Amino acid sequence: MVRIYALPSALSIVFLAARPQYLGASVAPVLVGSALGYAVVGRFEVALFALAVLAIMALHAGANVVNDYFDHLSGNDWINENPTPFSGGRQYIQRGLLSPRATLLTGTVYLAAGAGIGLVIVALSRSAVILGIGVAGVLGAFFYTAGPFRLGYRGVGEIVIGVLFGILPVYGSYYLQTRSLDLLPLLPALIVAILIFLVILVNEFPDLPADAQVRKRTMVVALGVPACVLIYRATMAATYLLAVLMLFRSATFFAGLLYLLTVPLAGLAVRAANPVDLARPGLYRANQLTILLHNVGTVALAAGLLVPGLLP
Repeated sequence: MVRIYALPSALSIVFLAARPQYLGASVAPVLVGSALGYAVVGRFEVALFALAVLAIMALHAGANVVNDYFDHLSGNDWINENPTPFSGGRQYIQRGLLSPRATLLTGTVYLAAGAGIGLVIVALSRSAVILGIGVAGVLGAFFYTAGPFRLGYRGVGEIVIGVLFGILPVYGSYYLQTRSLDLLPLLPALIVAILIFLVILVNEFPDLPADAQVRKRTMVVALGVPACVLIYRATMAATYLLAVLMLFRSATFFAGLLYLLTVPLAGLAVRAANPVDLARPGLYRANQLTILLHNVGTVALAAGLLVPGLLP
């Protein structure tokens, strides 16, 4: 009897090591920037959009895998006694499913694929702006945990992620559609950046003991749980202030309006992200709700930004 498998086991491990279920977080800013670009110029560059999605997903996948390798070297993932579905790494090295060398190679291949697709985009767009954004993306993905910079270990990781998976891809995808840079994408880009910042921040709470032991200065390690809960709540509220400001521009009015409809979901996330529950091993409700808010919020922004372009 012949058995048919979807993927050989080795390829399956390489694929799953990238945490594909979370790669939508990198697609979200491309959707937002592209939707706004379409609304502005009234046409849609399908090929450039598709290539941008593939490139950022490959870079995100590479960052995930490379980070597992360098967190292995620092000992972070080895001493983490509370890995969750959202934090603590994929644990493939620790479980013997992927060797450290294979992990680094896999991550590097993903990054190289993203860079290669990015070069195709640069060739098609003939844009130094896109080249600069792509270089920043590749370097940021690698040096987030790699030396000598180790950005995620030096108290700036959350901000770096907000820029790499918020502001830059929103502006980059907007530029691919419009060939212009202006202030119009700024407010939606800031909202997307804050939403991914919140995802990173809330995922740092379970890793606090391990991060502190290896001197990984995440915001939670540096400032403590109570302060970071306040930061979580304040930055969450800031996204709704930005949405209100979006109501004063016709191009962003519907996006701001639709985003404001996510307030009840944000309320649930804020309620779950309290110091007591965040300290309980095995309790992931705040993580789940924050990720859900990121997904729903960015789709709401993209849908709202499309409305002006669809109106007669």
